[in-house]
Amino acid sequence: MSAIITAVSCSASHSFSKSNRSGIRLLAGLGVEGDAHAGRTVKHRSRVTKDPSQPNLRQVHLIHSELFEELQGAGFSVAAGEMGENITTRGIDLLALPTGARLHLGDDAIIEVTGLRNPCVQIDRFQKGLMKAVLGRDEEGNLIRKSGVMAVVLQDGEVKPGDTIRVDLPPGPHRPLDCV
Repeated sequence: MSAIITAVSCSASHSFSKSNRSGIRLLAGLGVEGDAHAGRTVKHRSRVTKDPSQPNLRQVHLIHSELFEELQGAGFSVAAGEMGENITTRGIDLLALPTGARLHLGDDAIIEVTGLRNPCVQIDRFQKGLMKAVLGRDEEGNLIRKSGVMAVVLQDGEVKPGDTIRVDLPPGPHRPLDCV
């Protein structure tokens, strides 16, 4: 199965969830047109408080739809956009991508994966117990953050549900994703 976009979402306000759209426009160096998190410098409230001049490594948030199925099996009800992501995917292991992986979305857009989303207390405010459900442990006991990856936009483009995703890995050795 090829990797595809299953939903796209955007919100002009700093709300936890984002509304599904028929399409979104990605803008190089900025993020999702009309989204509260678009910009060259950080827009996440806690990061702006610490240092508003930091580069925005969180221009686009992606979550794999397979996570929603896992959460449903654990008794949660989560749909595309509700956890704040801009792009919901299927058929790609986002969490296994290395830092610097480039994703070609649809016909024109290109984004570069910068790191993992670090789940915050807002997830539990959305649904009690969800924070614990999006965290796991590997065989060595290391923390696994399942709530998606963050990226920056390298090339403009329109993206919509049904668009394909093509992955270009950076030259090795690969660096695993860390929180951004």
